Amino acid sequence: MPSIRIELLINAPAEVIFDLARSIDIHAKSTAQTKERPIGGRTSGLIELGETVTWEAVHFGIKQKLTAKITEMDRPYYFVDEQVRGAFKNFKHSHEFVPVEDGTRMIDLFVYTSPMGVLGKLADKWFLEAYMRNFLMQRNLYIKFAAEETMRLHTGIDDAVYEK
Repeated sequence: MPSIRIELLINAPAEVIFDLARSIDIHAKSTAQTKERPIGGRTSGLIELGETVTWEAVHFGIKQKLTAKITEMDRPYYFVDEQVRGAFKNFKHSHEFVPVEDGTRMIDLFVYTSPMGVLGKLADKWFLEAYMRNFLMQRNLYIKFAAEETMRLHTGIDDAVYEK
């Protein structure tokens, strides 16, 4: 069972990052490379505890659908989404937001099981785990940029103006 852990330091409060991470609209923008779009359940705004969203996307040239449900939430510290239906045998995706001196440490933990037994395990080793790590990292970097840009615009401070 592969486990992918990604940590990013983001110069923004946990509340801002938490809401960006559960925003259906931000998710769709951050996954534009796979043409991901919500087609069922919560299709815009902020997903809440107990709600589902069904995504349609193109991965490996194949149009796929995946439904995930928010199974745990403690705003603004963490939430968990789990696959209800989709290409994986199962997955659990934990999102944690830890306030630190310089902002927030965002910790993603994606644990999944591929379908098709031994063939799925081979796919993990050959390409799927690396593909998923890259996919999640791109999404997290998008959230980081959006959060830090939000804070820059909110404070009205342009770092380039104040460089030493």
